[in-house]
Amino acid sequence: MVVDPPAVPAPCRGRLVEHARWQWRPADGGDPATYAEQFLAEHGLHLRDLARPARPHHQHGICGAALYLSATAAALLAGGPPGAPNPADLPEVAVVVYAHTAARTTHPHPPPPWWHGAWTESWTPRQHADAVTAIRRAIGHGEVYQVNIVGHASTPYTGDPLPALTRLGGLPGARYGGVLTGPGWAIGCASPETLIEVRDGTLTTRPIKGTRPATAAGRADLLASAKERAEHIMIVDLERNDLARVARTGSVRVDDLFAVRRWCDLWQAESTIRADIADGLGLADLLRAVCPGGSVTGAPKLAALNHIAALEPVGRGASMGALGWVGPDHIDLGLTIRTAAVDANALHVWAGGGITWDSDPAAEVAEAAAKTTPVRAALSGHRTGPPPPTATAR
Repeated sequence: MVVDPPAVPAPCRGRLVEHARWQWRPADGGDPATYAEQFLAEHGLHLRDLARPARPHHQHGICGAALYLSATAAALLAGGPPGAPNPADLPEVAVVVYAHTAARTTHPHPPPPWWHGAWTESWTPRQHADAVTAIRRAIGHGEVYQVNIVGHASTPYTGDPLPALTRLGGLPGARYGGVLTGPGWAIGCASPETLIEVRDGTLTTRPIKGTRPATAAGRADLLASAKERAEHIMIVDLERNDLARVARTGSVRVDDLFAVRRWCDLWQAESTIRADIADGLGLADLLRAVCPGGSVTGAPKLAALNHIAALEPVGRGASMGALGWVGPDHIDLGLTIRTAAVDANALHVWAGGGITWDSDPAAEVAEAAAKTTPVRAALSGHRTGPPPPTATAR
């Protein structure tokens, strides 16, 4: 299987081999955050007190682990409803421990032809717009301040999907570009957003809220938009509160507010929030504090999750969760926006946006389409339509 998960330390990329794997689905029961922490400890990654001085990263033996949590797992950790069923046949949590290998990973054989069919959307533009209107109504009733709603699309495919997922991870601005594979499934990520980073005793999150086309006019419009700034600051406040639960008292600060960054053909507004880690904080408690990410749920978080579960017809699956790297010396997890997944039968993508009282339903539908366009283009290789004559049904 391909070994190129997001946020792998640069010197180790291409030099990893799977050492051990643990996966979880809700039917397994128990607390997946605690199980993940225990599994990592069993394989030499002791993360029960992240405030202790980091162990050095060695070029021999265990390197670290990829950690994936779906949106459903993240919602359950927060005490919220799981939402609609996962449309893809994936685990809800996966931890893959890697060791170093002397040989660089190579792919000597060309992949078989790749094709995917037409996309089937989880809702029509009208249904999406109606969901935006329903959220605005809930805001007017004082039930929530903001809710992020997400749509899904899927398509059948033939051939090897991994090169397409690798192309996705190579999109410009993909801070968490990479692929995680498992038996019968794979996830490709092009996320620019940091859910949580732990390094040298500091917690960092970088929420993204606010999107415009990557033109000079789009940048100026994003910077001038009172609606986008208000939506963004609302999520910054939510993330500050999340970090405060696991930080030294009084240490939370905003180092960069509403900075405009580029991802593919879009401008996006990003802030950087940091805090000093509290003594005794373990990985499991950290995941419970920050999952699911505020920028893909809303405020208040639990109330937003209730509306998400009621409105979204298809589960978020691999999107809007967490995927990244856990090492002996740092943790770096991305929020799985701009993410796709494959199972044995279909290719899946998701896209959405945050809804506030000032949201325009048609504009929100257009924004979600703008976010998913580069993802779909990377996956297709700019080639769609009927399958080639040599394709075999899968």
